[in-house]
Amino acid sequence: MNIDSIKNGIVIDHITAGKAMDLYFLLGLDKLDNDHQVAIIKNANSGKMGKKDIIKIDELIDLDYDVLGYIDSNITVNIVKEGKMVEKKHLELPTELKNVVKCKNPRCITSVEQEIPHIFKLTNRETGEYRCIYCEAKAE
Repeated sequence: MNIDSIKNGIVIDHITAGKAMDLYFLLGLDKLDNDHQVAIIKNANSGKMGKKDIIKIDELIDLDYDVLGYIDSNITVNIVKEGKMVEKKHLELPTELKNVVKCKNPRCITSVEQEIPHIFKLTNRETGEYRCIYCEAKAE
């Protein structure tokens, strides 16, 4: 299969196979207007990973890099201008997540007070564990 390159936009590469649709919704790409083209390539061959997913966006838009780093810190983000890659970002686990995941603890203040942001702090970098700052519940 051959997918055309993009002239100006973003290529999210090295996504763990099967995670592209999760990212598509978490990044709000489903809410882009009809003028934006988004290509999702699932299970592409990869020498490094075996199989991987790729997302291509035909325009430079603001992305939440915390979401990308939380989902998979091995993701790379390539910025393309005039058909050439001008920047390559390597991600890592963010130290804080704000409104990326919701606290599942029914006794947490965020369950009662709807306007309070859901904030999680990275508590263990090796395991990728995050905990709610209000109730200490583990992110799922």
